[in-house]
Amino acid sequence: MRKQLVRTGSATTGLAVALTLALTLTGCGGSDSGDKGKGDSTPSATASGNAGSGSGSGSGGASVDGTWAAVTDGKPVAMSVTSGKVSLAAEGHLCEGEAMDMGGESMVSLKCADGDKDRTMGTIESNDGKTLVVSWQGGKKDSFTNGDTGGLPTGLPSDFPTELPKDLPTDLPTDLPTSR
Repeated sequence: MRKQLVRTGSATTGLAVALTLALTLTGCGGSDSGDKGKGDSTPSATASGNAGSGSGSGSGGASVDGTWAAVTDGKPVAMSVTSGKVSLAAEGHLCEGEAMDMGGESMVSLKCADGDKDRTMGTIESNDGKTLVVSWQGGKKDSFTNGDTGGLPTGLPSDFPTELPKDLPTDLPTDLPTSR
């Protein structure tokens, strides 16, 4: 019988967030924004601070572009923003969307792959370039630290395993098929 190792807890969540963030930053993964054939009528570029006037870059006028990390309710949250495009990983949910200026109010609009609604529409309350505070319509509030400036939020899991488990199975079958 084959044993299967299942890991749960904060170490797995932290690792999943780190891997998701790495994939996001390297451009891996797809996005179907549904904008095929439409002109660029959305003001998403203004939310990244690229519009010149600074509008839509959040309270304080700093750009939201960058890698952001938070710990909310003891759980890690990672967000990456590039030219107004947003990727977020939180509590096992992967969400994509955009940051935009909605008539002077900076917003983050996301769609989660699994249909989760906790973090789909958020208002950027403040942004000084080091800390970004987003209040989500579902009631959550994330206080992100800018990872690009070398800072990390406090409260991140620190109990990551450093060695392989000692009780790994040794009686694995050796006669498994190698082709279909």
